[in-house]
Amino acid sequence: MKVIEHLKNAQSTLFSLEIIPPVKGESIKSIFDALDPLMEFKPPFVDVTYHREEYVYKTGANGALVRQLVRKRPGTVGICAAIMHRYKVDPVPHIICGGFSKEETENALIDLHYLGVENILVLRGDAMKSEGMFKPHPEGHSHATDLLAQVVAMNQGHYLDEDLINPTPTNFCIGVAGYPEKHFEAPNMAFDLKYLKMKADIGADFIVTQMFFDNQKYYDFVTRCREMGIQLPIIPGLKPLTSKAQLTSLPRTFHIDLPEELVKEVEKCQNNQQVKQVGIEWCIYQSKELIKFGVPCLHYYTMSKSDPVRQVAEAVF
Repeated sequence: MKVIEHLKNAQSTLFSLEIIPPVKGESIKSIFDALDPLMEFKPPFVDVTYHREEYVYKTGANGALVRQLVRKRPGTVGICAAIMHRYKVDPVPHIICGGFSKEETENALIDLHYLGVENILVLRGDAMKSEGMFKPHPEGHSHATDLLAQVVAMNQGHYLDEDLINPTPTNFCIGVAGYPEKHFEAPNMAFDLKYLKMKADIGADFIVTQMFFDNQKYYDFVTRCREMGIQLPIIPGLKPLTSKAQLTSLPRTFHIDLPEELVKEVEKCQNNQQVKQVGIEWCIYQSKELIKFGVPCLHYYTMSKSDPVRQVAEAVF
């Protein structure tokens, strides 16, 4: 079932989550271990992230360092198939610009369509860790709007090969990202929302937000979206804080602010177990307030660790 159908048919706020594929060489057991404890909360869909390639340096035969391009977390398509088979839950694979040509993107979408996957989340993706700014594949897309347009075209039966005879249209429900604190590369929120409106106009079906820890940021974001004519469902993304190190790592990685009150409580903690409890309590409060606000779904970034999200879900759902 499509995400927008799940949202439309829901009698109350839905519970959904995002997982990360295991690194190459590990088994899918880590995914099942993360999902099994959360299935009792009946998530109608589960996001599966996609990760671009990275450069690694290895010592060559002559002792010199050799730079190699590797993909450390493959498996998104396979994990989606496994989720459908094991849990009868709709997967939402991420489709990204970075590291993929238009042809590779089309082939991935064809594979997902063959599997019966009906939902995707379209993202530009991050820059490579070794590079200071995002660089697209030479034959790929530079912006999420371009990638979105390719998926919309496939939904209309338009493939890259224009000589195909009566090609079968895909039927993807397409999600896009929203940033309550704006995308870090946007000069201001108005500029960022202009491109979100463009995604809505191109054919996006729903929005999932970057994680935030201040609900007012989400409320203001929704208000501004509606004022601009963006009427898509806006699903808030949440994450329980679990360690003191995340006070700096989360803002650095995701370009978000942490509320002063939350930071002060975390700084009082003597260990990460206490931090985890503070983070869970904060996330429970956020969740309950967002439900009062009338959000269609609460989407949790698990980082493939189920326990904190499970404790939140037990208190909320």
